[in-house]
Amino acid sequence: MRIKQISVTNLFGIFNHTISLNMEERITIIHGPNGFGKTVLLRILNGIFNSRYSELRSIPFSEFRVDFDDDSNMQVTKEPIAQLGENENETKLMFLFVKPGSEIQTFSTNYLEESKVIDSIKLIPGLVRISPTIWLDLPNNEELYLEDICDRFSQLLPVNLTEIKKEPAWLSELKKSINVRLIGTQRLLNLSEDRRVVLYSGRAKMKECVATYSEELGKNIQAKLAEYGALSQSLDRTFPVRVVNQKAPSNLTEDIVRKKLSELEEKRSRIIEAGLLDKDETDDFQVNQEIDDRTKSFLSVYVEDVENKLIVFKEIANKIDLLKKIIQERFLYKKMTISKEKGFTFTSDNGKPLSPTDLSSGEQHELVMVYELLFKTKPNSLVLIDEPELSLHVAWQVKFIKDLQAIIQLANFDILMATHSPDIISDRWDLTVELKGPME
Repeated sequence: MRIKQISVTNLFGIFNHTISLNMEERITIIHGPNGFGKTVLLRILNGIFNSRYSELRSIPFSEFRVDFDDDSNMQVTKEPIAQLGENENETKLMFLFVKPGSEIQTFSTNYLEESKVIDSIKLIPGLVRISPTIWLDLPNNEELYLEDICDRFSQLLPVNLTEIKKEPAWLSELKKSINVRLIGTQRLLNLSEDRRVVLYSGRAKMKECVATYSEELGKNIQAKLAEYGALSQSLDRTFPVRVVNQKAPSNLTEDIVRKKLSELEEKRSRIIEAGLLDKDETDDFQVNQEIDDRTKSFLSVYVEDVENKLIVFKEIANKIDLLKKIIQERFLYKKMTISKEKGFTFTSDNGKPLSPTDLSSGEQHELVMVYELLFKTKPNSLVLIDEPELSLHVAWQVKFIKDLQAIIQLANFDILMATHSPDIISDRWDLTVELKGPME
């Protein structure tokens, strides 16, 4: 199931917006003046599908509606339920899901005195508040919202402050069917994994994303190598028996065998180039002599085994190829290298090694965005990108849509982005939705 349209009523008390997503090209661009709600629309959508209810309550709107491609829809409304102070209202969120031919589903969040819960959270060891709506669970190095804390640490909070109704099955299943991922404007830093030193100048210690993602890619490659090794061991153990029992198919000619061997070497060369295998581990296999029937039987098993082994690398190799292609076309006077030990590293034209953290701000923004889209986004997700133009050269902005199209074709997801840049849009105004003022 995919989201085909979103709409908001009474945003900030004045705006009504409707955004129809481009279902065919899978890229939709929101643009408009500052203050019209571009970023907030992304935050609301992310809040709904990732259960950030405390953040939703902080945004002034009356109704947010999500229409899906199966003609069902979900409406989220806010209802004032208590007067906490002279100028402060608390609201509860009401969810309504309508699907043709099915019973209407409803759900509402319980009242939560957030200020009292926040005071109680201060007494929970290992939690550090890193933003108005987010806390860091230091022992697990995990970001938590208010609802997460009330669920995980209920035994440490007063009972009357943790009575938050659990989501019904229909809502949980709906959220599982549509993965929503937000790439915000702060994308160069993330929380450090060093749990021994967690505070610096009173704040959670941060780490450059490029360094984190480089290490992560190295670990992913190592995991694939372990899978490749286990499969190789299993196939090699049974190889003699299968060769003895194998009879070459009658239509397997010598030319076909040689063609298959050549294709295998091309695949292996590509995987070596991607940094997934070392060359000395995959010497070329060539057959110079005539291939008789007995040899064809042997080679038919060999070819099938190697194809099964190499398919382990297919997805990650395709992603690495596209990552390197985009980055090499953008980064001047630098060469990108991928390895299982370090992930991605760089060298300058004069041969000087460069770590990912030596890159410029614009280069890091480009690398982080492309990496997140390729390696951290699940298929069929809706990815929300806020201001993709940050720190990017105009020439890079102009090419951004084409990069997205190539990534989407490989990784299979939808994009909804908010931008101020006409260069990002370039000649693709057909993908845009302009936010209008209250009287337009």
